[in-house]
Amino acid sequence: VGLIRSDWPVFVAEGETTRCVGDVLALVVADTRFGAKQAAEVLEERVRYEVLTPVTDPVEALSEESPSVHDGGNLLDVCAYARGDVDAALEGAAHVVERTYVTQRIEHAFLEPEACLAAPAGSGGPLKVYTQGQGVHEDQAQIASVLGLDSGSVEVELVSNGGAFGGKEDLSIQAQTALAALITDRPVRTILTREQSIRMHPKRHPITLHYRAGADAQGRLTAVRARIIGDTGAYASVGMKVLERAAGHSCGPYRVPAVDIEAKTVYTNNPPCGAMRGFGANQASFAIEGVMDLLAEEAGIDGYDIRERNILAPGDRFATGQVMSGSCGIRQTLEAVRDVYKEAKHAGIGCGIKNTGIGNGMDDSGRLLLSVLDDDRLEILTGYTEMGQGLFTVLRQVVHEETGLPVDCMDVRTASDPRVVCGMTTASRATALLTAAGRIAAEKLAGDLAGVHGSLADLVGREYHGEYVCDFTTKPGADVADPVTHMTFSYATQVVILDENGLLERVVAAHDVGRAINPVLCAGQIEGGVHMGLGYALSEDFPCTEGIPDSLLLRDLGILKAKDTPEIEVILVEVPDEVGGYGSKGVGEIGLVPTAGAVAAALHSFDGKRRFELPMSDAPAARSSVPKSRREASA
Repeated sequence: VGLIRSDWPVFVAEGETTRCVGDVLALVVADTRFGAKQAAEVLEERVRYEVLTPVTDPVEALSEESPSVHDGGNLLDVCAYARGDVDAALEGAAHVVERTYVTQRIEHAFLEPEACLAAPAGSGGPLKVYTQGQGVHEDQAQIASVLGLDSGSVEVELVSNGGAFGGKEDLSIQAQTALAALITDRPVRTILTREQSIRMHPKRHPITLHYRAGADAQGRLTAVRARIIGDTGAYASVGMKVLERAAGHSCGPYRVPAVDIEAKTVYTNNPPCGAMRGFGANQASFAIEGVMDLLAEEAGIDGYDIRERNILAPGDRFATGQVMSGSCGIRQTLEAVRDVYKEAKHAGIGCGIKNTGIGNGMDDSGRLLLSVLDDDRLEILTGYTEMGQGLFTVLRQVVHEETGLPVDCMDVRTASDPRVVCGMTTASRATALLTAAGRIAAEKLAGDLAGVHGSLADLVGREYHGEYVCDFTTKPGADVADPVTHMTFSYATQVVILDENGLLERVVAAHDVGRAINPVLCAGQIEGGVHMGLGYALSEDFPCTEGIPDSLLLRDLGILKAKDTPEIEVILVEVPDEVGGYGSKGVGEIGLVPTAGAVAAALHSFDGKRRFELPMSDAPAARSSVPKSRREASA
């Protein structure tokens, strides 16, 4: 199975080579958990391995001498594009900086480990699979493929997701559970322990980013050259798209006349890496924000002024060449935090940009179906996943806005109905696309309610379909005059303030959200993103030795503790978008895009030290959250 490349075995057969410690060898089915555990222990005793030397360094994996993790070699993908004459621009630049930035592998640590229930329907009906996945239609297609069935013979429905952050995009246990149900002709439920979950699902990519950048005497960027290598681990997952996104966002929200960017995605025997909140933009942001601070120092200006001179404006070109539209609101977010940054003693500032929608020539679509049921009930059916971000609440708001119907008469459900194919819930796109699709469907219902039919009771059995499709994007590097790599973007500026002891005191996060459909949910998303970004910057890590995780315990992940989380002030900036429903832009991921860069700048303000590697665990602000074992090892 695999979302892009089918390279991930559901079971590793006897005699096959395993590629990582998260591979599945067998599934034990029993009537009780105790019985299953006993049988699994017996099975484990009978497994024998021939241990091979693992491939763990992505740079070494690219050498001709390296063993191949997969047939065809270890280079999974290359994303490259260029604009302008970078060599000439660097030669003529007043200031040139060159640095390598290194980011780490981390775990999603979502609230609920993976679980799945598969139940035979009987009488020739479809196999019903209840899943936590982030894409019911992708799950349906992959499960059906594993079982040798057509997609219509498998029905997938979302249950409470328990959080995801990208970690539930790939199939985890759904195919194995469905196969067991098919073989036994009985309902089968599989639930992972936390340790199994951490061992099995993909992580955030560790990425190495080498930058050479130039600016004129006033600190205005003239050129950026970046070479990026990402360790995607044992399986592709969506790794090539993560590195594509890192390449596309390599210049951040800044105007750069000449760019030369190359990003390589490399297989190793480390744990697989895939989607995680930010999807490559975080890693690129840490690097480009660090470059901006180095250039500011060279030009003799502060972090605010260099950003103010370089940020994108409508009509400017993004790194990929896309011309920014009138909804580009990065300047408004920057100006919103000017005084906070200028007046603080120890502060760092970072700007961020994050695509809304997958883009890059792929389909971005939202589909929704309103069905009028008995008892004055209305069902809202969609293919996008509710994973705690508040999507179902927003959809109720849309229908209420257009029809005036009370929200408590509405039930929202996600299932693999072909009429609501939406693709994977990723790229901060669900709200922007589904509010547009929901508005179309709700307006049809409102028209009937305002006409000869005055109530839902008069419309029982009727259905109203809404569809919104964005199919106008192009791949990075496409030979077109005006590439449009994404349907739109969201923007942010964050200021991180430290106290006299170098501890986190306050974070001010100004975000252009287009239109805050639900301001409380919107601010909550940003607060959660900032918390995750602070942990990413300071203390989180998922170290592995010879491809084996050093620990599978939550307490060893380095997640920022609640007691160490500073005050977070969210400023919602609304610059309406031309594409998203009601002018909305995605906010799910950008909450932590600029955070690490702002933390690095704040730490430099405090102790004068530049930091080029994550996590920055030597900082006072990190010490209480870094696990004891890692503190001792670093000491």
